[in-house]
Amino acid sequence: MTTHGDPATRSGAPAVAARTDPPDAAEEPPATTGDDSLPGALSGLREAICATRYPLALPSANSARHSATALTDQLDDYLLPRLARLDAPLLVVVGGSTGAGKSTLVNSLVKARVSAAGVLRPTTRSPVLVCNPSDAAWFRQGDLLPGLTRTTEPSDDPRALHLVTAPALPAGLAFLDAPDIDSVVDANRALATQLLAAADLWLFVTTAARYADAVPWELLRSARTRGAVIAMVLDRVPAEATDEIAAHLAEMLAEQDLGRAPLFVLPETWVDGQGLLPEGVTAPLADWFARLAADVDARAAVVRQTLDGALAALHPAVEDLADAADEQLAAADGLDERVQAAYRGAERTVEQGLQDGRLLRGEVLARWQEFVGTGELFRTLEARIGRLRDRVVAAVTGRPAPSVELRNAIESQLVTLLRGVASEAAESAYTGWKAHPAGAGLLDPALAHPSDDLPERAERMVRDWQRGVLELVRVEGGDKRFVARTAAYAVNATGLAVMIAVFASTAFIPTGLELATGAGTTVAAQAVLQAIFGDQAVRTLAAKARADLLDRVRTLLDAEADRFLSRTADARPAEDAGDRLRRAAGRVELARHRSGLSAADEEGSR
Repeated sequence: MTTHGDPATRSGAPAVAARTDPPDAAEEPPATTGDDSLPGALSGLREAICATRYPLALPSANSARHSATALTDQLDDYLLPRLARLDAPLLVVVGGSTGAGKSTLVNSLVKARVSAAGVLRPTTRSPVLVCNPSDAAWFRQGDLLPGLTRTTEPSDDPRALHLVTAPALPAGLAFLDAPDIDSVVDANRALATQLLAAADLWLFVTTAARYADAVPWELLRSARTRGAVIAMVLDRVPAEATDEIAAHLAEMLAEQDLGRAPLFVLPETWVDGQGLLPEGVTAPLADWFARLAADVDARAAVVRQTLDGALAALHPAVEDLADAADEQLAAADGLDERVQAAYRGAERTVEQGLQDGRLLRGEVLARWQEFVGTGELFRTLEARIGRLRDRVVAAVTGRPAPSVELRNAIESQLVTLLRGVASEAAESAYTGWKAHPAGAGLLDPALAHPSDDLPERAERMVRDWQRGVLELVRVEGGDKRFVARTAAYAVNATGLAVMIAVFASTAFIPTGLELATGAGTTVAAQAVLQAIFGDQAVRTLAAKARADLLDRVRTLLDAEADRFLSRTADARPAEDAGDRLRRAAGRVELARHRSGLSAADEEGSR
């Protein structure tokens, strides 16, 4: 059984004691209609908040997601319904720490056992809302706290709202017994916070043993920031410590700029057989609420002060969301840049390989020397003779013609280069993302390596490029004597020469130190081709073929980069998400001032 002594009020805090009367009234705001109305602006803000995501694992993301959920809950649970009915009954949400005696206090104020007061902690049950029977319709229809299912029976479902009527409770006033704000059950704490955000008046209940706990003060500071009307109940105070504890709590309230909050001190006493406190103990608090319920203007002042405080707090909260959205966008851009830098580096490596002659080494060089040194180049330019000779040689030796071997060597060399640069780019992009907090959460181990089908796609790309070179020779050299459209072997020989030219930096085919051996035949072949087509014409062909190859390489590498970029594309918010949030908050602030609600805070603070 709980023991109590005589009721006491705050001592040593006359300014607070003077504030046991309800706040002053404020004038009714002018009605607003259309898209620039306050409800319309709030609906637009809600849409902007819901449209903004924070999927990247940044330090601000979790806070932004929680804040966005809390804001939309408050818009749905309180702001929009309350704006639609400013004259609706005043909702007092009773919150407090575990075992503070909230349910016992609510039962005692309404003179009926409407909320179960248990000793088992934590208690998971539905919150209880008790009101006068004449006000039941307002709470039953669900405009306020629409996410909670209404029930007339006790329930263990925390998302249900147990509605109870009590004739002893004056009309125009309702109490909502919320879960413990420091419950060990996460869902209970979250629901308590949500319900407190839907209150017109916050009644915080604490005890002489727990009034300095951190959790209640965090919520009290939040209430102060939002301009909510607050009243405090200090319960179970030993008679010999009443003055000392009350004075200390008053000092703590004043330090947090909450000195104007009414403070009611309930001493230790016995509860009766119904679990109710003696009427003498609760009389000061009951009288305060009775005066508040009887005074329409006073109730309106409380509603308007809390409403305006909640509206005023939206702007900085949404600004934080906008900053978080900007951070998401900047992080996505930064991740994209790391990928793009890695694959731009791969493209540059390929381009340098086409300029410094490295692709002319090894097998390509051997096959080119063979192609030129055996006279294959000259013979194939004589289309019919070359074609017959190649068929005879291939049939007798079983070995492909030198031109085929050269073409295969070119393909193999290019594919090897592409596989190497793609592998380096994938590793670089993967490492860059792994070092970034937002990138690490998007990674898949497979991204550290090129796509499984990259070799096949690279081979197909090179073969397509080689066919493109031959088509380029046909189109560009169609009117030349040795590159007529019917001279397929002449086209093939010239096309191979152009491919080799793409690999050289100083001329359309390698010369001097680039070949080291076979220079005589190379120079001779170059001279013949220049005589047939003209030096500039072949250089033009080589330049076009090089550009075409680089375009195809870029497309291939872009597809590899897209494995990363598609992940940031799915995660990034809209480019203007932050600005949309700021504009929506600005419209709410403008509508708030136009509505006249902002005057309530000034009036209530006098």
